[in-house]
Amino acid sequence: QVQLVESGGGLVQAGGSLRLSCVASGRTFSFFTMSWFRQCPGKEREFVAAIRWNSGTTYYPDSVKGRFTISRDHAKKTVYLQMNSLKPEDTAVYYCVAAAEYKSAVSSSEAYDYWGQGTQVTVSS
Repeated sequence: QVQLVESGGGLVQAGGSLRLSCVASGRTFSFFTMSWFRQCPGKEREFVAAIRWNSGTTYYPDSVKGRFTISRDHAKKTVYLQMNSLKPEDTAVYYCVAAAEYKSAVSSSEAYDYWGQGTQVTVSS
């Protein structure tokens, strides 16, 4: 059993920064991809960032490109999401996800096998 535990969410003013962390534990192995998604009440789940675990290749949608940075630490089995220049529209529950197999479509939630419980990020205007 694999567990993903997020931390680092909270309340921040617009223009501020937060760093989310996600630690993998349990029966861990080399994930192919780890990513972050977010969801607001009444809205579709949205892809935020992805990183290929071995190569470090990263992917971002236009909505966060240049503001968010995803990174990983192999030894700590941890993935990070550094969020800068936050906007009120970034307010959401952020989920850490992991894929046990290679999938080309990193922005699809169906590509992932494991999900964390989520951490709330609130950006005030």
